[in-house]
Amino acid sequence: MQAGRIDLNLLEYLDVLLRERNVTRAASHLGLSQPAMSNGLRRLRVMFDDPLLVRTSEGMTPTERANELQPIIRNVLATIDKAVQPRSAFDAKTAERVFRIMASDYAESTIFPHILLRLREEAPGITLDIMTPSDVSFLDVEQGKVDMVINRFDSIPQSFHEKMIWKDSFACLFSADNPIRDNFNLETYLQAQHVWVSKTGMGVGVGIDPDDVQRLGWVDGALNKLGEKRHITVFTRHYQAAMLLAEQKDLIVTLPSKAARLQQENPRVIIREPPFEIPPIDLKMAWSPLLQHNPAHQWMRRLIVEVAQLNG
Repeated sequence: MQAGRIDLNLLEYLDVLLRERNVTRAASHLGLSQPAMSNGLRRLRVMFDDPLLVRTSEGMTPTERANELQPIIRNVLATIDKAVQPRSAFDAKTAERVFRIMASDYAESTIFPHILLRLREEAPGITLDIMTPSDVSFLDVEQGKVDMVINRFDSIPQSFHEKMIWKDSFACLFSADNPIRDNFNLETYLQAQHVWVSKTGMGVGVGIDPDDVQRLGWVDGALNKLGEKRHITVFTRHYQAAMLLAEQKDLIVTLPSKAARLQQENPRVIIREPPFEIPPIDLKMAWSPLLQHNPAHQWMRRLIVEVAQLNG
């Protein structure tokens, strides 16, 4: 294969084929007929001297060579995309664009009200489509179908770009009528009933095993290091729901401090520091390399970082 004779269209075909793993869907994505797509696949197989995609019981499966090529081709196409981007600056005042952003309930509650205020002032034509972690997969982000994700991640694909938004400590939220308010320490904390709240990672979640400390997260991991365990009555993935439950007389919610402070004007609840040390958490923003050099995307990322720095 001679580099000077490479058809760049074929590289785009291969990129889409390896994402979709289906000739019909790849053809539809590229606006081609199925015979044209099949012909493109035949040419690719000759170019790389490899079948690239093989039909198995699980559908079209990439070969080892195809898996090696995928990140290389993705980087080539991203570089070409950068080269052909218009040099004109993004005009936020006149732009009309939808940004699809996956955000956890925690991120949506704490940072997005401030982001919306800035957008109304600086970019009134921009619309936000805020999605939940269960709505989105890493593949959606990788393909650029979702502009960015803002959450706390145990891990993300190595190809993604990421930026720290802020670090947050933890706080305890409970009813002003809860007797524990007059004697709040580790012993009374462990005797109380608790609400567990968290949603990290992406994709459809699974049920929680109360005995699986490793999956319960930061609070229970910190207690486990002390040889202790709290009694969890309710598991929820929604911070707003957890904060409402904190108004019940016998429940304690331990959650990130920025979320807890949303209730600081609520006379029905009290905010206290946890009676034991919990490591801080990181809120991060991540996005696909395909969008790294997009001017509109760069503008939005800068705005989000500025908002976080002002309200962190």
